[in-house]
Amino acid sequence: MGVYPPSTHRCRSRCSANCNMASHHGIRLAEAWSLPGCRFSSSRAMLSWVHFGDLHVSHDDSYESVGLLERLVSAVNTNVAHAVEFAYLPGDNANNGKPEQYAKIRSILSSLRLPTNAIPGDHDFEPGSLETFHRELGVDSLPKQVTVKGHRCLFLDIVSAGEGGPDFRLGAAQTEWIAAQLAACVDDKERPVVFMHAYPGDLAEGGEALAHLFASAGVLVVDTGHTHYNELLNDGSVIYAATRSTGQIEEDDGRAGVAIVTVDASVVSWRFQPVSAAWPLVMITTPADRRLVTDPADQRQVPVGNCEVRAKVFGQQIAEVVVSIGEQRATMQPVSGEHAVWQAELPRPPDVDRYQVTVVASDANGNKALDTIEVLSRQGAGSRAFAAAPPGTDAHAVGEWADHGLLGSQLGPNKKGRAW
Repeated sequence: MGVYPPSTHRCRSRCSANCNMASHHGIRLAEAWSLPGCRFSSSRAMLSWVHFGDLHVSHDDSYESVGLLERLVSAVNTNVAHAVEFAYLPGDNANNGKPEQYAKIRSILSSLRLPTNAIPGDHDFEPGSLETFHRELGVDSLPKQVTVKGHRCLFLDIVSAGEGGPDFRLGAAQTEWIAAQLAACVDDKERPVVFMHAYPGDLAEGGEALAHLFASAGVLVVDTGHTHYNELLNDGSVIYAATRSTGQIEEDDGRAGVAIVTVDASVVSWRFQPVSAAWPLVMITTPADRRLVTDPADQRQVPVGNCEVRAKVFGQQIAEVVVSIGEQRATMQPVSGEHAVWQAELPRPPDVDRYQVTVVASDANGNKALDTIEVLSRQGAGSRAFAAAPPGTDAHAVGEWADHGLLGSQLGPNKKGRAW
C-alpha cells in the first residue's frame, strides 16, 4: 500500500491545535480521485439489499422483536428476496449478547431466503467479547470484504476495539485494513459501499478522518444502525443511512419495518417499508432525488438531456409500470438480466430548478403503488448548500421525507428518546 497525502482537516478530539488526524489517529487517506471523472465505468448492474434494523432481542420485552422479525422475514421472502442480493443486520442484534437471544434470531433467520451479513453493535459486545456473536450467528471474522455486483462491500466492527457501550473505535489494524481496501478500489469497476454500526461522527476518535477517507475513496453509501430511528445524511460526498430499530422503537408509534437500499451505478436510493404496509413497493433508482445528490455534474444523478428513469418494483406479478414527468407519460419496460428493474426515458422540463418524477406500478390483482422524487436540474443543483460541520455527522441529515419513511424525529436513546 502506498503512502497517501495526510489530511489537512483539524482534529476535533481533545488534541492540540496542530494535531493532524491522519497521523495521530492512524488513518491514511486514500489517494483522492475526482468525482465526476471518476475511474469507474459502471455496467449498470444494480446492487440492492434489505436492512433489518437493530433487533435488540431480549427477554425483558418478552422477545417482542422476535415476533416482528418473523413477520418481516415472511414479507421479505414473498416480496423482496427475489430482487435483492442479501439481507443486512447492522448490530445490536442480541440486547445482552446472550446465547439464548441469538438462538431466537437464528431460528427466525433460518427461513429467510437470502444470504445474511451481520455486524455487531455495542449490545452484542455486552459480555466483553464478540465470541458469542460470532459463534451463535455463524459470522465470519470482521472486518470483511465481499464483492457483490462489482461493488466492494466492507463490513466493519467498531465495538471490539472499545471498552464497551458507545465507545466506538476502529483500532489500528482495522484502520489500516480499511485504508488498504479503499486504496484498492481504484481498480474496481464499481464504487465501494460500507456497513458499520454507527456514523463516523459517533466514533470516539478518528471519525472525521474516516469520513474524509470515505469521501476521497468514492464511497457511495455507508449503511448503519444504532440510532433507533430512520435518518439519511448527505454531507456532499457520501450518503449515510440509518434504519429504525426492530426492537425498542419509539418513533411512528413503534411501527417496525425494513429499509431497502439500492445502488444504481452512482445513484443511491433508500426507502422504508413498514411491516403493516401493502405491496407492491416502488423505488425510483435513477435519477437521484434532490436530497441524495452528491455529484451535480453526474448526469445519472442530475440529468442534462432526456431523463432516463429506472425503478425497482417489489411485490408479485407486476403487470404495468408507468412513469410521468408533468404531462409526459411513458410505459416502462423490464430490463433484461435484472430482477424487478424497469426503465423508460422522457423529456426533461426546460428552465426549471427542479421537477417531479413519478412511477406508478400495478400488479395483476389491481394493487397500485407509487414513488415520487424531486429531481434537480443543473441550475438547481448549483444552488445547493451543506452544513458547515464535519462530514459523517448527523448535522447533515436531510430532514423529513415522510413518503420514504423519514420523520425527522431523532426519537432514540442517543438523541431525543428515552433510555432503554
